Amino acid sequence: MSSKVPVDKVTPSTLPEEVVDFEKFLQQTGGRQGGWDDFDHQNFVKVRNKHKGKPTFMGEVLEHLPGRTHDEVQQHEKWYQKFLALEERKKESIQNWKAKKQQKKEQIFKLKEKAENVPILFHNKQEDNQKQKEEQRKKKLAVEAWRKQKSIEMSMKYASQLKEEEEKEKRQQKERQRQFKLKLLLENYTQQKKEQEEFLRLEKEKRDKTEKAEKRKIAADEISRFQERDLHKLELKILDRQTKEDEKAEKQRRLAKLKEKVENNVSRDPSRLYKPTKGWEERTKKIGPTGSGPLLRIPHRAIPTWRQGV
Repeated sequence: MSSKVPVDKVTPSTLPEEVVDFEKFLQQTGGRQGGWDDFDHQNFVKVRNKHKGKPTFMGEVLEHLPGRTHDEVQQHEKWYQKFLALEERKKESIQNWKAKKQQKKEQIFKLKEKAENVPILFHNKQEDNQKQKEEQRKKKLAVEAWRKQKSIEMSMKYASQLKEEEEKEKRQQKERQRQFKLKLLLENYTQQKKEQEEFLRLEKEKRDKTEKAEKRKIAADEISRFQERDLHKLELKILDRQTKEDEKAEKQRRLAKLKEKVENNVSRDPSRLYKPTKGWEERTKKIGPTGSGPLLRIPHRAIPTWRQGV
C-alpha cells in the first residue's frame, strides 16, 4: 500500500452555501459598492446611517448626490438592503461552519486514539486474519481521518483567507473613509475660499460704486458751480450788450433829435457850395490875388554839411 494518500481538493462547493451566495451576489452586482463609485457610495452610507435606514434619508441623499436620480438611489437602497442581509448570513454561516469543522476534527482524533488502544491478540490463524482485517480497517480509518483532517485544514485555511480579505477590505474601507473626509475638508475649504472671494468681490464692487457715486456727486457739484459761473458771466455779458445797445440807441436818438432841430433852423441854399468860405475870403484879403505876391522862399532839398562850400 502506497504511503502517499490523495488529498481532497477544496472547492467552492465545500464552502457554506451562504458564502457562495454572497460572493456570487458581489460578482453580479458590481462589488461591495453596487457598481457606484466610492464617493457616491460613501455619501449614501453616511446619510443612511444618519437616518438609521428610514425612508426620510432619500431626500438628503439626493441633495448630497445631485448627479443621481431618485430611481437610482431607490435601486441602490434595495441592493444595499440585500447586501447587508447576505453579508450577515455569510458571517453566521462561517461561524457555524468553523464550529462544525472543529467538532469533526475532535471526533476524528477520538476515533484515532480509540483505534490505537484496541488490544491485539494472536491466538491462531483466524485471529491473524482478523488482525489483518483490523489493521486494514484501522489504516483505512486513519487514511480517512487524515484526508478529513487535511480537508478541515484546507477549509480553515480558506476561512482564514476570507477573514484576511475581510480585514483587508475593512482597512481599505477605513482608508476610503479617510480619503472621503479629506475630500470633504478640501471641498469645504474650496467653498469657503470661493465664498470669501465672492465676499471680497462684492465689497470691492460696493466700494467702487460708492466711490463712483461720490465722484459723480463731486462732478455734478463742479458742473453746477461752473454752470452757475458761466450763467453769471452770460448774464453780465447780456447785460453789458444790452447796456451798450441802450446807450447806442440813446445816442442815435439824441443825434436824430439834434439833426431834426438843426434842419428846422437853417434854410437850404445849394448855390453856396460853389462860393468861397469866410475863412478863404479873409485869407485872400491879406495875400492879394493868387500869384501877385512876392516869392519869399522856394523850397528845395537840404545840402549835407560836408558838401557846403564846395
